[in-house]
Amino acid sequence: MYFRNRLEEPCMKTRLLECMELLKRARAAFQAGRAFDESFRQVQLEALVRMLVEHECDFVDALGRDLHKPRFETVVSELILVKNEALHAINNLKKWMEPQPMERNLTTTLDECLVVCEPLGVVLIVGAWCSPVQLCLVPLVGAIAAGNCVILNPSECSSHTSELLHHLIPSYLDNECYHVTLAGVNDLAEIVDLKFDHVFFTGNREDGGRVAQAAARTFTPVTLVLGGGKNPCYVDQQCDITTTARRITWARFHNAGQSMVAPDYVLCHAEAKAQLLQALRCCLLQFYGSDPQESRSFGRIVNLENVHRTTDLLRRSGKVAVGGQVNEADKYIAPTVLCDVRDSDPIMQQEVFGPVLPILTVNSIDEAISSSLCVISRLMNETSSGSFCSNDSVLQSLMVVLPFGGVGASGMGSYHGRYSFDTFSHRKSCLLRNTCIECVTYLRYPPYEDRNLSLMTWASSLSQKSQGWCQIL
Repeated sequence: MYFRNRLEEPCMKTRLLECMELLKRARAAFQAGRAFDESFRQVQLEALVRMLVEHECDFVDALGRDLHKPRFETVVSELILVKNEALHAINNLKKWMEPQPMERNLTTTLDECLVVCEPLGVVLIVGAWCSPVQLCLVPLVGAIAAGNCVILNPSECSSHTSELLHHLIPSYLDNECYHVTLAGVNDLAEIVDLKFDHVFFTGNREDGGRVAQAAARTFTPVTLVLGGGKNPCYVDQQCDITTTARRITWARFHNAGQSMVAPDYVLCHAEAKAQLLQALRCCLLQFYGSDPQESRSFGRIVNLENVHRTTDLLRRSGKVAVGGQVNEADKYIAPTVLCDVRDSDPIMQQEVFGPVLPILTVNSIDEAISSSLCVISRLMNETSSGSFCSNDSVLQSLMVVLPFGGVGASGMGSYHGRYSFDTFSHRKSCLLRNTCIECVTYLRYPPYEDRNLSLMTWASSLSQKSQGWCQIL
């Protein structure tokens, strides 16, 4: 293991050799059954919680350096979220690990039908920089709970947080089962080629595509949580505009807009547009003051590359209604609201990932596809998305009891709570048969006779009427 050094980074060959060694150690630990026992998993999850508690100030400092992230946001949206996941797993682990009995039929009346959750093996978890603690450690909780060994790769963009995880995790978790590597995003395909039992990737579509292609070469299953999708809000004249503006403002501008689930744009009914714009102005003033650059509650863009990309999008799209100021030296983009945005504008062609909120005007819900149950029902049933939230934003992605993941080009698979445990488990079908009903099952044996076939055909016709009750194979 090592610390990244921008002046003297290890070459790709060195990284691969290090990852090969970590993978070898983790594979040996898994094959020895080191991570299998419930008590071991509980101890590791408890140690993870203890790490977050004992080093809260260190995480606040690291995220402050990487993203100028306010302490409040770090504690609430990073540390508490991970602790909730770990504590939920600790409280439910025994139940999750128990074999699940399945429904029996006539043939299996004397047998046991079970589904047993087995750990996959050694898994690679690749985190993203926008929420570098949460997006590394929430999947790690699921992998530990499921009994896997893990190699964790935090993002190089959030270097201070990544190096803190690299430093702390060996001090709290088992040194043979859990490792941290600091490979760059351009190295991931070669690392995936080393052959893991599962790859969990969070990041953009381009990098996710390369990871998926590398995984396919070794038939490695993947979970992809990808950015690049568009997350719209629909606002009509029936909404409580004050509450709506407050919730949208929080969701779009926390972490300086660098969130995979923040609203990318608002589809606003024409009759509500002026009222919404005024309410958004008031909220921004209330949240961040007259000069958000001086606010202790507003973050910064992670690097100059993203500053340039976001600035280019906002300058070539719509008209600035609020904000628009940029200070490259401080990696600062003011909370910005754009109006008169068209579908063809550059900002509508890709994920925003910055503190810019475009507003498009529509005349009806039909153009968009609120507080009205009819509107909510139509939006839920007539649109496809990885998740859905009415009368708020983002929160559906933070709930430990709800699965979070994308659909289509936004990824595959899901996690959080029990869904994380399932993602990192193989659900093995187990049929424990009894030998007492050989007087029936003999019908399947050669030599094949028409009488036996007739009996089996008759039993099959009964099974179709009784949902499998009379299957006799």
